[in-house]
Amino acid sequence: MPVTPHKAMVLAAGLGVRMRPLTNTMPKPLVSVAGQPLLDHVLDKLAGAGVSEAVVNVHYLPDQIIEHVKTRSRPRVIISDERDQVLGTGGAVVKALPLLGDAPFYHLNADTMWIDGVRSNLARLAETFDPARMDILLLMAPTATSIGYGGRGDYSMLPDGALRKRREHQVVPFVYAGAAIMSPALFADAPAGEFSLTKMFDRANEQERLFGLRLDGVWMHVGTPDAIQAAEEAYLESVA
Repeated sequence: MPVTPHKAMVLAAGLGVRMRPLTNTMPKPLVSVAGQPLLDHVLDKLAGAGVSEAVVNVHYLPDQIIEHVKTRSRPRVIISDERDQVLGTGGAVVKALPLLGDAPFYHLNADTMWIDGVRSNLARLAETFDPARMDILLLMAPTATSIGYGGRGDYSMLPDGALRKRREHQVVPFVYAGAAIMSPALFADAPAGEFSLTKMFDRANEQERLFGLRLDGVWMHVGTPDAIQAAEEAYLESVA
């Protein structure tokens, strides 16, 4: 049966090193693209998908993010404060689990940005996620049509959506687009403290419970200041 997540985790604690000098005085999630902070692009998509609560973690320049989201009601934002610790992308989820509950939840990077096709990609993720077969369902962007991405990709994808991790020196056609649905059960015996979420991806992959869904639309990799203009042009063209 498909799931309908009502909660989400948004990773917003990173240092934004590659986005300097913009992030010398501002956390990357508040960098503006097409007249709106990256974080608001993400939260608006979650609101459109029916999410009522979003847990947003903070570490670097946390007060700016806390102030920015405090009046937001759709979704209601709950802060997971990590200003005194470094937890990594995996440890951040473990800390937030009591706030996320027992049901599958959306998981998004605060700096991810994409243009939906005919339908919402978050809605498509919810329709596709099958907790009987999957622990994680990743939104996967085709590298060939992504804007601002020049890497070797992250995964290849089988016809049923099962993912296979890229081997060293290999080039694969899909890159993780920074949005997913995850089952909290995956973190039942997760390590304590700081660790990377890729550890959970690899564990699910080994157990053949890591799947992907091809993004319908265009994904923009907004990793550096130079990438902002290309993302803005694509976004503004899509809403013209």
